[in-house]
This record gives sequence, C-alpha cells and structure tokens, in this order.
Amino acid sequence: MTIKEIQDELIEEFSLFTDWMEKYEYIIQMGKELPLIDEQYKTDDNLIRGCQSRVWLHADYKDGKVIFTADSDAVITKGLVSMVVRVLSDHAPAEIAQAELYFVDKVGLREHLSITRSNGLLSMIKQMKLYAVALQTQAK
Repeated sequence: MTIKEIQDELIEEFSLFTDWMEKYEYIIQMGKELPLIDEQYKTDDNLIRGCQSRVWLHADYKDGKVIFTADSDAVITKGLVSMVVRVLSDHAPAEIAQAELYFVDKVGLREHLSITRSNGLLSMIKQMKLYAVALQTQAK
C-alpha cells in the first residue's frame, strides 16, 4: 500500500466512530498493537525531543525501505506513534521524506489533542522524515 492509501484507510477507520471518547479508545488500542522497539534501542539517542511523554523511535533500512519501531510510556502517545509508524514504515526514504501527512487533520487529531501532544506528534513526524533523509543519503 502507498502512504496515501494507508492514510485514507486510517481516515475511513476513524469515520466509523461518532465521538472522541471512542476515537481515543481506538488510538489506545492501536498503541497496544504497535510492534515494539527492541529494548537495546530504548536509549536517550532514540528519544523524540519535543514530546511531553517519553517516545523512543528507531529506524532500520532493509531492501530499500525504512522500517520504524517505537514505544512510549504513555498510552495515548503510544497510539499516536503507532499511527505514524503504520503510515510511514516500510516505504522508500524518498517517499517518506516527501509525504504530506494529511490524515492528522482529516482525523481531527490537531484539534482534539492538547497542544503538548500535538507538538509531540509533529516532532515524531519530523524525526521520522529526518531518519528517512539520513538513510537515503547513506544509501547513495
């Protein structure tokens, strides 16, 4: 699936819920299903700066694609990072770097998250794009 198709799938999933309590529960559920980062990568180097909660993010490069793993010590934040991992993982670095992540607004995350969580989400996206650019440069 393309990044756009995955985003459209997420938007459709969220459209099934009528209120934000259900959407938060779904975000938490997605966090529980997140493929966890290996413990060896839970280091300060892999912490996302700008997040109120602790979020670890690691990127591997395999067969021309970036594979992200992550974890967080907060359930909502873990769900948020799982959404971004779902959208961006397993794509080529150039695709990730150039991706416009419109699902954040279409799902309503920006307006329903606290400012600190919203900033944290943006920091996660920024870091994932930086990893992609760095891996793309290394691959050349």
